[in-house]
Amino acid sequence: MVDIDEAERGSPRVETMIEATCHCGAVRFEVARAPDTVTSCNCSICRRLGSVCAYYPAAEVTLTTPRETIAEYVWGDKMIAFGHCRVCGCATGWRPMPGYDEGRVAINARLFPPEVLAAARVRRIDGADTWKYLDE
Repeated sequence: MVDIDEAERGSPRVETMIEATCHCGAVRFEVARAPDTVTSCNCSICRRLGSVCAYYPAAEVTLTTPRETIAEYVWGDKMIAFGHCRVCGCATGWRPMPGYDEGRVAINARLFPPEVLAAARVRRIDGADTWKYLDE
């Protein structure tokens, strides 16, 4: 992505994309900005996956590898599909099923470089019971 800002530098400025990748590299996402906050949920699936979610508008996330590299798991109310790499099994995040808030997706922030996750505030949500943030 190129950002023309001639007043500042006199030439185009290239913005660095942040890459999220599974262990084997078969699944890769790109986003333009690091998350300010990530969410740790204790619902029945999130606590087992051990992922922390970084939420983005769907239009801001680019999957740079073939869609087929991600296997999905849908259960219960069938509102979201949890993804994982077909090769190494790393949880990749989730996307809404058609008809459910299709404008927002989650990336497993543990796929970002460690310094990106370390800089984000971790919020804890009680997805097992109240759906309230525990740090409020």
